[in-house]
Amino acid sequence: MTTAEDRRDAEFTDYLRARQPRLLRTAYLLTGDRAGAEDLLQTSLAKLYLSWDKVNRRDSVDAYLRRIMVNEHHSLWRRPWRRREVTVDRVPEDATVIDEYDEGQDARLWELVQTLPRRQRAVVVLRYYEELSEAETAEVMGCSVGTVKSQASRALAALRTRAPRSLDPRPQEDER
Repeated sequence: MTTAEDRRDAEFTDYLRARQPRLLRTAYLLTGDRAGAEDLLQTSLAKLYLSWDKVNRRDSVDAYLRRIMVNEHHSLWRRPWRRREVTVDRVPEDATVIDEYDEGQDARLWELVQTLPRRQRAVVVLRYYEELSEAETAEVMGCSVGTVKSQASRALAALRTRAPRSLDPRPQEDER
């Protein structure tokens, strides 16, 4: 005989199996590195599990979890240990040469996205990678639609100025 707890665990496990790859992608897009993404997703899933019975509408679980992930990601950046410098064996190269347009599939464009402030990056991830509407993004981030619009505008303006011309999908002057 299965108990209510067994049914809850099975329901949560089914949700995890179906959604984990996409959720890990979202976490990666928020954090910018695989290890950080795994940590963020694990923490967020633990919080979701503790609240699983409180999520009344199962069709809104993704939105609820995205909200947890964004909030958790923001709170991670406030922690003092996160601001410490990290030592490495080799000094990273300062300038990355980006020499061709890659339609966003390559890591070079993502490197530019990672240079954005965390709120702008969160808006870019939720709006353009997760394809949420402005209202859905505002709900996930706990802000107004106007804030989402202004953060997206600033992020896109920053990306335009930072990106080399070779990443611009519009024809160059000499190609016309």
